[in-house]
Amino acid sequence: MRWFIALLILSTAQLARAQDAPAAAPDKQSVPALLDALAEAQDTPAATGLEARIARQWDQAAGPVVAMLLARSSQEIAEDDADEALADIDAALTLAPDNIEVFHHRAMARYHKGDVSGAYHDLDEVLRREPRHFAAWRSLAEIAEAQGNSRAAYAAWQKLIALDPKTKGGEQKLEELKRKVEGEKS
Repeated sequence: MRWFIALLILSTAQLARAQDAPAAAPDKQSVPALLDALAEAQDTPAATGLEARIARQWDQAAGPVVAMLLARSSQEIAEDDADEALADIDAALTLAPDNIEVFHHRAMARYHKGDVSGAYHDLDEVLRREPRHFAAWRSLAEIAEAQGNSRAAYAAWQKLIALDPKTKGGEQKLEELKRKVEGEKS
């Protein structure tokens, strides 16, 4: 109930602001075009900029209320309040059940709460809907590595590098995971 009242208040405030403020310039490139550009980025700063533009579009795809709930859930996760993050994400999921970024946020909240299986399930849903979701591949790799599954982490990181070859620290992380996997074989 708390989240419904907050949504109602925020929706009213957003509507009032939208009527008073000039519209923000939308990103003219579509997410698929930006993902194509990401795969061709020439250096890490270019890749980082594209990652941010794509993430912003994914976060804002379902509207300002859902974007606000996702931003708040990220802050709550950073503050180790996974229960509140999950409540906000559940509200976002009610409003935008087809938004892939809601599932990605829920995966991270579930992981921080200790629900690794639930996190994997949500990441699988994100990747089923958008196989080029580089952030989900990164999350999958990080969770797998934290669980001691170097082989799965390496496989996920390989997918990430194929989609985002200039991601910050990407090649070094790939080599680190490769050494771990090779060490497990011997």
